[in-house]
Amino acid sequence: MKTPSPQLIQGAVGELEIAYEVPAGSVRALALICHPHPLHGGAMDNKVVTTLARACLAMGCATLRFNFRGVGQSSGQFDNAVGEVDDAAAAMAWLQSQNGTGYGQVLPLVLCGFSFGTAVAAKLAQRLPPGQLAAMILAGAAVQRFSEGEAVSVPTDLTLMVHGELDETVPLAETLAWAAPLALPISVVPQADHFFNRQLTPLKTLALRHLQALL
Repeated sequence: MKTPSPQLIQGAVGELEIAYEVPAGSVRALALICHPHPLHGGAMDNKVVTTLARACLAMGCATLRFNFRGVGQSSGQFDNAVGEVDDAAAAMAWLQSQNGTGYGQVLPLVLCGFSFGTAVAAKLAQRLPPGQLAAMILAGAAVQRFSEGEAVSVPTDLTLMVHGELDETVPLAETLAWAAPLALPISVVPQADHFFNRQLTPLKTLALRHLQALL
């Protein structure tokens, strides 16, 4: 995947830094990928984020990564997965504006997130009109850590949850406890840590299979 040149778009509190890519052929869907915790080095060039972007691009998605407020060249300050949902919504609106189908219709949307980004993606999914979300991929999910008492759920039939067996940042047991009431299965990558070090290939394979089944 050729690294795109970052550009700036208008966000909720100023400019958002983005990286936008389109597939070689026709665009089948749109994909938005949310990065990990901004205060712990999270950014749109994170290797898990770029791995998910490659999978989406390979499946014919126009793909957008972006930096949350306060990261890179994006304006604003960290807002604990509250204002960041507005950032994601602004990025999604821009992505849709670049890929209009006419007559007010939009292409199917794929939402992806890693770690902190899973909470933002899940919250954004709850804002979408019925039928717009085509697939969701959550890696190293930390939705429960940034819900602030809010009941955040995701559609079981559309969501792939991937977690490392040896995740030391968000232990597997914690994510299982969040997923169990939702009857949401989790695909566990053996020997993988939170950042899927040396395990990015299984992550991409799982993502590709999920997208092939739903797009």
